[in-house]
Amino acid sequence: MSDKEMQFMKAQQIVEDVKKEIARFIVGQEEVVEQVLWSIFAGGHVLLEGLPGLGKTMLVRTISESMDLSFSRIQFTPDLMPADITGTMLLQPDEDGKQHFTFHKGPLFSHIVLADEINRATPKTQSALLEAMGEQTVTVMGETKKLERPFFVLATQNPIDLEGTYPLPEAQMDRFMCKILVGYPSKEELREIMKRTTGTESISIEKIASIEDVLFLQSLSKEVLVSEEMLDYAINIVAMTHPDAEAVPEIVQKYVQYGSGPRGLQSLLKMAKIRALFAGRYHVSAGDVKQTAIPVLRHRLLLNFEAEASGIQADHVLAEIVEAAYTAGKGSSIS
Repeated sequence: MSDKEMQFMKAQQIVEDVKKEIARFIVGQEEVVEQVLWSIFAGGHVLLEGLPGLGKTMLVRTISESMDLSFSRIQFTPDLMPADITGTMLLQPDEDGKQHFTFHKGPLFSHIVLADEINRATPKTQSALLEAMGEQTVTVMGETKKLERPFFVLATQNPIDLEGTYPLPEAQMDRFMCKILVGYPSKEELREIMKRTTGTESISIEKIASIEDVLFLQSLSKEVLVSEEMLDYAINIVAMTHPDAEAVPEIVQKYVQYGSGPRGLQSLLKMAKIRALFAGRYHVSAGDVKQTAIPVLRHRLLLNFEAEASGIQADHVLAEIVEAAYTAGKGSSIS
């Protein structure tokens, strides 16, 4: 067995161990856990959307506890200021009694940051977070400071009770690698959740992966091969989100206002590579592209008023795009 094959086996084992550890506490939500891990190991940020009380915060905390990464949680509120998350310069005396400005780090200086209810903060505070997400830096009093790698933001957003909120602009939503929808648990899952959380037994999560493991997987995923056929397939999917492009499905022409761009395509390929790596493969398959397209592109598709009035969701449109792009490529490149 070659060194490279052993590296891929090691990566697959790390992922399996992390998933097993998370499943000791989190009941169900396998798809959500899988997609969050794709994003983390692909080096991207996640927007989690779901109703209150579905365990989004607990999910993020459990994932962070399963890895040896520092963690902080920020509850976004309308009165939260940028300095509350970035940190600030404080005037402090030294041993000689002279006054000096000293930087005190804010909660953004962690490997995993849970931004709870991100849409409740003002645009100014959201901008400070988005700078950290995009540039992995924070700027305080004109001084730019680098954040430690790896750095992930897992933000939650409540789709109801929107009074007094500041929805993220469409262009800034593009900073998130994917948007993951958290749904209701089944009856059996509810029963198991009650057993695990209301009894006397407490479950402690062990740290399974290290910082080096996360960086190792991020680096190894870049070596997963993408054939010209799979690249064409991913490009066709993104191109078909543009309503004025040629040969797009009718549903796109009718309901889509704006589609995705290069950043969406980059995210799609990164996620597809990680999915292939999780499966122990050295190359991206059509299934990898299909399965990652909807979480990566759903928040990058802006639908028009007619879609809203007709109850059309971005996922419906994307499902048709993914199939149309696959069918279009089948006769030429994808086999």
